[in-house]
Amino acid sequence: MTSPTKVKVAFYWNASCGGCEEAIVDLGEDLFKVLEAVDIVFWPVAFDFKIEDVEKLPDGSIDVAIINGGIRFSEHEKVVKLLRKKSKIVVAYGSCACEGCIPSLANLWSKSSIMDYVYLKAPSVVNEGNVLPMEHVRTDAGDLELPAFLDTLKTLDQVIDVDYYVPGCPPTPKVTLKAIETLLSGNLPPKGEVLGASKRALCETCHLNETKPEKLAISEFKRPHLFIPDPKKCFLAQGLLCMGPVTRGGCEAVCIKANMPCSGCFGPLDNVLDFGARALSFIASIIDQKDEEGIKRTLGSIADLVGQVYKFSLAKSLLKDSIKRKEG
Repeated sequence: MTSPTKVKVAFYWNASCGGCEEAIVDLGEDLFKVLEAVDIVFWPVAFDFKIEDVEKLPDGSIDVAIINGGIRFSEHEKVVKLLRKKSKIVVAYGSCACEGCIPSLANLWSKSSIMDYVYLKAPSVVNEGNVLPMEHVRTDAGDLELPAFLDTLKTLDQVIDVDYYVPGCPPTPKVTLKAIETLLSGNLPPKGEVLGASKRALCETCHLNETKPEKLAISEFKRPHLFIPDPKKCFLAQGLLCMGPVTRGGCEAVCIKANMPCSGCFGPLDNVLDFGARALSFIASIIDQKDEEGIKRTLGSIADLVGQVYKFSLAKSLLKDSIKRKEG
């Protein structure tokens, strides 16, 4: 039974790895403080809630809907539109909801080529009947239905109106708690704000910043698995591509403290329209080559340039409507 004095909150998980659900649990003891202040009216991954439970609620009766994951299936579209109708505030939580994240790299391929590879051609697949998923199947037990696989993965705000964003893959407990405290404070920032994170680049607050040379000059980018980086020296100074200079801070540099360069999961800073374009501009500025062949050689040392600069943001990029989908 819900309390009339508590804030009513809904959580929902679309196309993602489940890490954002774990991030909520990672609040630890602080989770109990949150639960004291809220009534959870929908969280199907944790409790036995049904879509019908939300449909029965009055429009606007949910105070905050916190939604993670990108929109890849028709069911995702249906549920997030329902939650938008029932909620006063909608929060895109985590990189998949905010920018599409790694699942949106599939937007480089057509829907048919994805299905063809996954169910017919992948090395581990044994499918002698060449059976592909069907949206509708009639059986003796009745009609069965699967959600439709959409042509591309979309960010949450490409499907519904979003009020606030919480970045990260996944958001850290500190960022999550700060965002929730802001939402519960009654003193809300302007619509469209990023909650819980910094407005400064990660590089500015990184503990290795003092070891970064004033001018970077890289002729070859190294890959992290080929050597053990010096944990006390800027990764860029060691030839590793680190996205810290173009990525929003607030994550407490957890990857860098684990001796891995930043890959950009906290997304772009304010007023940056396309993270990948900004990242490419940064990369171009540190390449130490004088001729076209040398530039190509240096860029070629990045194993997957598109995957590197658009790892978390392809669905939100300016390219999203002009990508030529690969077949086969």
